[in-house]
Amino acid sequence: MQITSGEIQAMRELMPDYTPGLEAMDHLEKHNGNMETAFQDLWQDKNGQMIMGEGRSLLQITLKNLRNELCGDDGFRGQIKEYTKNPGSSPLLTGAIVSLVSLASANGLPLDPAIATVIVLYILKIGVNIFCDYTEPPANTGGTLPPAQ
Repeated sequence: MQITSGEIQAMRELMPDYTPGLEAMDHLEKHNGNMETAFQDLWQDKNGQMIMGEGRSLLQITLKNLRNELCGDDGFRGQIKEYTKNPGSSPLLTGAIVSLVSLASANGLPLDPAIATVIVLYILKIGVNIFCDYTEPPANTGGTLPPAQ
């Protein structure tokens, strides 16, 4: 899944004082918007090298483990939907990221906020309903993040 350089720039402008968000944007920029590679790079920076079986995606495994908690939490889904209605709202975006960190930690998966930022952007990119309704990752949908206003 890709995020465009314009989307990265818009997110930077939305989170000018949110260091974890800016760190996530740095990794996305470094990897030309490739969310999978940026996620793995961030994970390695925060947690050390992960040994994965061939063809296994650390991002997809993480999303699969988080899906029930995130999709079963009306508060988190509501925050994502609110942001989708109000793209460009820095408090809504950072609130969703902080909420994801809290939910993950409460369920035994401590997440760094920069890693959580990539996950929230991924969910925004494909849409929360698609993320929650399907247990397998969709093929590249070619979606875009809601534009910052």
